[in-house]
Amino acid sequence: MDDGVRLSSPRGRALLTATALGSGMAFLDGTVVNVALPTIGRELDATLAQLQWTVNAYTLTLAALILLGGSLGDRLGRRRIFTVGVVWFTVASVLCALAPTAEILIAARALQGIGGALLTPGALAILQTTMHQEDRARAIGAWAGLTGVSGVLGPLLGGWLLEYDWRWVFGINVPLAALTVWLITASAPESKDEAATGRFDAAGAALGAVALGASTYALISWPDAGASALNVTMAVLSVLAAVAFIYREKLAEHPMVPLSLFSDSTFTGINIMTFAVYAGLSGVMFFLVMQLQVSLGWSPLEAGIATIPTTLLMLLFSGRSAELAKRFGVRPPLVIGSACGAVGVALLAAVDDGDSYLVDVLPGVTLLGIGLTTLVPTLTATVMAAAPQHLAGIASGVNNGVSRAAGLIAVAALPAVAGLSGEAYADPDQLTDAYQIAMLACAGLLVLGALSAAALRPHALTEPPTTPPAGEPVGVPSGEPAGERELVHEARPAPCSGPGMPPSYGR
Repeated sequence: MDDGVRLSSPRGRALLTATALGSGMAFLDGTVVNVALPTIGRELDATLAQLQWTVNAYTLTLAALILLGGSLGDRLGRRRIFTVGVVWFTVASVLCALAPTAEILIAARALQGIGGALLTPGALAILQTTMHQEDRARAIGAWAGLTGVSGVLGPLLGGWLLEYDWRWVFGINVPLAALTVWLITASAPESKDEAATGRFDAAGAALGAVALGASTYALISWPDAGASALNVTMAVLSVLAAVAFIYREKLAEHPMVPLSLFSDSTFTGINIMTFAVYAGLSGVMFFLVMQLQVSLGWSPLEAGIATIPTTLLMLLFSGRSAELAKRFGVRPPLVIGSACGAVGVALLAAVDDGDSYLVDVLPGVTLLGIGLTTLVPTLTATVMAAAPQHLAGIASGVNNGVSRAAGLIAVAALPAVAGLSGEAYADPDQLTDAYQIAMLACAGLLVLGALSAAALRPHALTEPPTTPPAGEPVGVPSGEPAGERELVHEARPAPCSGPGMPPSYGR
């Protein structure tokens, strides 16, 4: 009986590569475009507001639809929706590359976000439901590291591509997508939630999209427009839609997001931790690149190269991080990784004009990289292990939505908290003062993440619950402190779905 794809096999490596490439494109596009904005502005004669929406149109549609993407994958087939998302994303990338005006570029970026919302939850859900149980944590760790690398590589790749033409920032997605589709088709069996036979929760999907989309719009626009009528309307609409969404999911016979997911303390706790950690990391990536360019006078390419230690550490060691968590428990890497990252960010807060890379930047970047390498793979594996196997897609969508909401709030709120507004970011003195405040706030958020991790009572990484996560633990090792126990959920025997398929886990 074959109970999953082994990571060490050629098929397993192809599967990991495909999911990392697909989700990596979506993560990469969230950062690489920032470096190209000045060039795009000059060539398309775009206003500052148009440049902001070149970034935000992508974020808006991605955040609004990511829960829907996860749910569609669970119901219609995770490989199918992932592949549709990759193709959609690529077609939109071509439209971005060919855009003759800023308005068309913004519209194409919104279409890109839809593709990203379809493919991002599917990548993680495919790994969770397809990989052999013994390899699952390591595969998810490697995926998390590789996708994290794509985000960190954004400024570096963007700076390099701008040496040729800004349109290649989008055109580079075409060969990557072709390789992704070929690999995922050859390596991934189809999987879905066979129990989801009822009518699709269209009302829940619509309310969730409105809640996420309206809140994202308000967060994006508030720093510039303040309490305008539109922003206030969007903020109120997001709250009303969120309340209606929860009410709908509680009463629906076949909810898009079963609220039983959140009755599991590990799933809820790890998402709270995700919010704190990713808010801090998003703030760091936003302010650090600006500080290096404006206050230290580095070029975009030089600022991108400065993050290479973080990239290398995640690339080389992320796959092993979750393996260590299986051996020692998930709490130590979550706490230690968050704390190590906080120290690194605190060191980076002191970076100022005239500082050197080796003495003043490298130590903080390296500590941050060690923290991310220790933290991110374990965090991702833990949140997936806390969710029932048949809800892998929606669980991934929830966690991705939380991380992106955290990033939006951080980037929207931190400049105001630090006293940075208008064109002050172009003044080295004003930027440095705000940068130091913002980076210390980011370090504080990572400390909050460490404290949240210390309070977790996580499930074993290798045994995701197969019944609704509200189930009670049926056995714990004797003689262990209560705070260190791992919950073990009762598992039903799962028949093999067929040659090359993972166990059904009640699907």
